[in-house]
Amino acid sequence: MDFKIPPRVEDFRARIARFVEDEILPLEADRDAWDAHGNIALNHLEPLREKARTEGLWCLQLKPETGGQGLGKVGMAVCYEEMNRSIFGPVAFNSAAPDDGNMMVLEQAASDAQKERWLKPIVDGNVRSSFVMTEPRPGGGSDPGMMLTTATKTGDRYVVRGRKWFITGAEDASHFILLARTSDDPRRGLTAFLHHRDEPGWRIERRIPIMGPEEHGGHCEVVYEDMELPADRVIMGEGLGLKLTQMRLGPARLTHCMRWLGLAKRCMEIAQEYAQNRHGFGVRLADRESIQIKMGDIAMGIEVGRLLVMKAAWELDRGSFARKEISMAKIHVANLLHKAADVAIQINGARGYSQDTVLEWIYRYARQARLVDGADEVHQMVLNRHLSDEKRAFWTWETAET
Repeated sequence: MDFKIPPRVEDFRARIARFVEDEILPLEADRDAWDAHGNIALNHLEPLREKARTEGLWCLQLKPETGGQGLGKVGMAVCYEEMNRSIFGPVAFNSAAPDDGNMMVLEQAASDAQKERWLKPIVDGNVRSSFVMTEPRPGGGSDPGMMLTTATKTGDRYVVRGRKWFITGAEDASHFILLARTSDDPRRGLTAFLHHRDEPGWRIERRIPIMGPEEHGGHCEVVYEDMELPADRVIMGEGLGLKLTQMRLGPARLTHCMRWLGLAKRCMEIAQEYAQNRHGFGVRLADRESIQIKMGDIAMGIEVGRLLVMKAAWELDRGSFARKEISMAKIHVANLLHKAADVAIQINGARGYSQDTVLEWIYRYARQARLVDGADEVHQMVLNRHLSDEKRAFWTWETAET
């Protein structure tokens, strides 16, 4: 097994690391650069994005013909981890959720005409996007089959009715990918549509207050009241919404993990710096065995997470759905991030609990990691299903061709 990364990927990683150090971390340290929701203010973000474009660090995840660098999932794992050394990092490179996952699925599934109209403006950074799937009970959440929002075909148009909630980025988005039910078929009952924020027949009911800091555009409750969409807004084809959802959510879960590893490493960076310089009762914190045990445990957890993520990325790059590998990575890295933030706050004491560092931001953000894109328990059930089907083959190494 060769764990070396290609020189081209290392070049991007090193340039991203320098960009984060020189351009983004100073802004993160300046509270005037933050907006009211705990994210980078737009007047500070746009100049940063322009610098990223100039340095060729823009949309690395997309194909060159789409406007990216074609890094593949393994290259993304390396670079996304580096980007999220700062809480402001991914959005500066146009690699933040939900645009990241939306761009990748549109690149893969949209028609050429749809790419020109709906994808290109997101790639160019002119608009933001949102993925509209989750519903209030008893509607669809982790189980899209429970979806209640309908799109009824009338002539050459679809009429959409329903309610969605916790729709990330909706308040600032212009382009939306909407999932709705078009039939009761258990496999082909859902259809994906595109719509613009200026079209009639829908509204944002509220921006839902959450415990943690927010992406640009927040998490919103959205109501559709007889929105009419022409047939050319269907992505892939009627009844293929579940397939599109699977295409989007698997890689998106993994890119979350890539970014979360960067935040976990940042937690350890802050904890390590403080422990090296803080003395108590005549002993430096870093010399206390209790601190060394905590730090060593998190360091190991981060490396385990990196291996899980890289294995899943490798599987995706060679055409696998990597469902089992992504579920493992999602469970481990989500819990790791929460643990890393907690340990770093404990080591920093009152300083960690304050806003003098970004640890409290990461801690509040980290709690959602065990919920978004499938709760821990959902992914544990997925793994158990694989184990039940595969039995001892669950752990089989694939044999290389001779």
